[in-house]
Amino acid sequence: MSKPSDTSEPVVLTHLDDEGVFTITMNRPERRNAMNPEAFRATGAAFAEANSNPAVAAVLLTGAGEDFSSGLDLTAPLESSGGPQPFELLMDSVCALEKPLVAAVRGCGIGFGMTVLFHCDVVYVGENIRLRMPFANLGLVTEAAASYLAPLAIGPKQAAELLYTADWVDANRALDYGIATRIYPDDDVLAEATAKARQIAQWPVSSLVEMKRLIKSFHSESITKARSMENDAMGRLFGGPENKEAISAFIEKRQPDFKQFRK
Repeated sequence: MSKPSDTSEPVVLTHLDDEGVFTITMNRPERRNAMNPEAFRATGAAFAEANSNPAVAAVLLTGAGEDFSSGLDLTAPLESSGGPQPFELLMDSVCALEKPLVAAVRGCGIGFGMTVLFHCDVVYVGENIRLRMPFANLGLVTEAAASYLAPLAIGPKQAAELLYTADWVDANRALDYGIATRIYPDDDVLAEATAKARQIAQWPVSSLVEMKRLIKSFHSESITKARSMENDAMGRLFGGPENKEAISAFIEKRQPDFKQFRK
């Protein structure tokens, strides 16, 4: 489905079963499924394929190995082309998906690994998950319309707390906040999510598509506006002194010093 990565393994795996469930597996387990430009492009292409294939009735998103996704690979080279960024192309495909989207989440879900869950219709998580939106501690802003979808899904006060503190979210908190649909033992999450996706996929695709279209219709314009505003804000902050300090601290495995910029 995708070109080989530096590990010679496809960065995304796809599989369409006989029940009409199209599984998308982020496949960089050695990097905790961190996303580089190649992975963003390949995942976006997988979502587009699922959307256009009439044999697909439901989509299942998961990660290979022990983790869902640790978000952006901060050690990967940046995209140098002048065209649309791979992450935005991926989000275009996610937002355009007309079919039910189920997520099976184990291990860590950081950055995109958490924000994409707000776009999923059903989210099953393992009992030992750790979710985080690490935008404040990177000197950046939200992505994937999380500035709109997080308050919508979990409430403005809860969303503000998570975004301003970059706090970790465990399985119980994810369930209490409505981020997760159900909690299962880690080893059972994928099987349970697959069974649920197959239960959904037994019904007419036309009905599923129309229902999802109705649900999304109340929020599509706000999601588009939020993504645009986030991109503008990201452009102002990305590569700034605080963001550079955050990335340097991450690579050097130390605490960032943001107070130096308050003088």
